[in-house]
Amino acid sequence: MRLSSILFIGAITLSSCSGFTKVMKSNDYDYKLRMADKYYAAKDYNHAQQLFDELFRVFKGSEHFEDIYYKLAYCAYYLKDYANAENLFKGFVEVFPNSNKAEEMDYMRAYTFYKQSPKVELDQTNTTKSIGFMQAFINTHPGSPRIKEAGEIIDKCRAKLELKEFENARLYFDMGNMYFKAAAVVLNSLMNSYPDSEKSDQYKLLIIKADYQYASLSVEEKKEERFEMVVTQCNEFIDRFPDSKLMKTVQEYLNLSQTNLKALKNEQAKKTS
Repeated sequence: MRLSSILFIGAITLSSCSGFTKVMKSNDYDYKLRMADKYYAAKDYNHAQQLFDELFRVFKGSEHFEDIYYKLAYCAYYLKDYANAENLFKGFVEVFPNSNKAEEMDYMRAYTFYKQSPKVELDQTNTTKSIGFMQAFINTHPGSPRIKEAGEIIDKCRAKLELKEFENARLYFDMGNMYFKAAAVVLNSLMNSYPDSEKSDQYKLLIIKADYQYASLSVEEKKEERFEMVVTQCNEFIDRFPDSKLMKTVQEYLNLSQTNLKALKNEQAKKTS
């Protein structure tokens, strides 16, 4: 960048800062309110927030207070200060429950939790909260045009929680040895929590694999009952997912388990004869 361009941009920045400093020093609150609205309209939420934050106390209880509260909440939201935004959206609804903006603010409060929902591998507290608050919004505002979007967000959050639980199960499975049983337990819990999941057959197959490995690694006196469990799991899969593309693999595990059971029973017969 040419030096002249740098100097020009620097001059504009200094001029802008100087202008905002004059606004902040002013004792004319009506003037400050007009400037706050201008900054807000220009999407300069940082400067707008500083002014609205001061004016919030000055105009409390006045005809301007609702609009200031509304814009201050959105300043925090647009600046990605979601925790503060959530508190302000909540506060707006409590202070102005009959406002024509109350429904919007109620929705935005729930939405801030969605915006704070982290990557799958991290703690999903905010994802769970997002589901709860979005469902509460749906229940409280059944005729809202935002119902569809709220439902879609709930679905996205549930999908993330489902993936999180699956990744936990997969981690146990990949650790092997003594962790196969833990993997099966988590996967069973996953299937109970998401009975209509499109991936249910995949989860069931992984349960079969985990139970098979668990049975194979068991002491001799426990193997028979544990291979029988694998057979039961395979038969449940066949009954529940008759059209699954994974059927061939399940059949292989069924055959292996039955072969192991036959061998174990033959061995027991030799010992008793």
